[in-house]
Amino acid sequence: MDIIYEIRRRHSVQKQTITAIARDMGISRPTVRKHLNTVEEPKYERLQPASPKLGQFAEQLTQWLLEESKLPRPRRRSAHRLFEGLQEIGYIGAYDSVQRFVKRWKSGNTGPKLTEAFVPMLFQPGDACQFDWSQEQVELGGVFQTIKVAHFRMAYSRQMFVVAYPREMQEMVLDAHSRAFAFFGGAPARLIYDNLKTVVDAAESMGSDSIDI
Repeated sequence: MDIIYEIRRRHSVQKQTITAIARDMGISRPTVRKHLNTVEEPKYERLQPASPKLGQFAEQLTQWLLEESKLPRPRRRSAHRLFEGLQEIGYIGAYDSVQRFVKRWKSGNTGPKLTEAFVPMLFQPGDACQFDWSQEQVELGGVFQTIKVAHFRMAYSRQMFVVAYPREMQEMVLDAHSRAFAFFGGAPARLIYDNLKTVVDAAESMGSDSIDI
């Protein structure tokens, strides 16, 4: 042990007295005398490792971390505050052990990653109407045919209007809008479309600047 070497060095090299060594090193004179008279260095059995593990306190710390993971981030305790909490219930180990435990726990318990985000869309009455085409199979005169169906839906009330046509052409687009406005009792402030070629052509022919593509 370093303390034994230091005591012997002071006594043998610096010629300090037992009283002086005890005073300078802050130990008792019997301790100094014992180390000077000991032939073999004493062997010590460490009761705890140099970096004490949390042991029985790990369960309590895990419970705290689980509880606080459900709280808003500003309300969660830091590793140091958790360490202080453990000290209050008897933990005498090092802060580093708590800090490492908390870091490992958080790295493995971050929860599911956010893969999708949804932004709610709010509309005012009469603000917007959504339009799209669908392709359907119908039987006309005993013959199965493919038709195009124009769908209108008011964004606020979700009220719908549907009208079918044999083809998807500019004339059908214009007629569908005329019928939809008559059904709704007026035109919305905005019309929302997918990127449809017939709609774009119709908008250009009408010279409209109120259409959202």
